[in-house]
Amino acid sequence: MSNEFDEEFDFEEEFSDDLEDFEDFSDDESDVLVRTAVLQKNSMIALLCIKSATAGAAICRVDPRENNPAVQLYDDPTAALEWFTKSLRTSRKNGWTIVYDGLPLQG
Repeated sequence: MSNEFDEEFDFEEEFSDDLEDFEDFSDDESDVLVRTAVLQKNSMIALLCIKSATAGAAICRVDPRENNPAVQLYDDPTAALEWFTKSLRTSRKNGWTIVYDGLPLQG
């Protein structure tokens, strides 16, 4: 049985041009905010992630209704965090339940 997740998705290939500005991010982890939210609605699971540092931020949204993840880049990390928070609030109003909100899941 095949499904949409059987396709190979090359993140580097899809977003390499968009992410080249982020290669100069500081390696100092104390300046980096990483947050992942897992949302659930009916039988769907979605992800909303933010990674920011003093130089800027990136927000990634994985929506099961879309073919590919969407990445939005920000020069201002404060604006990115405001958008992330607003997006979570809007998702809840639209019937999504936040099942996890914190550090990225590993393992």
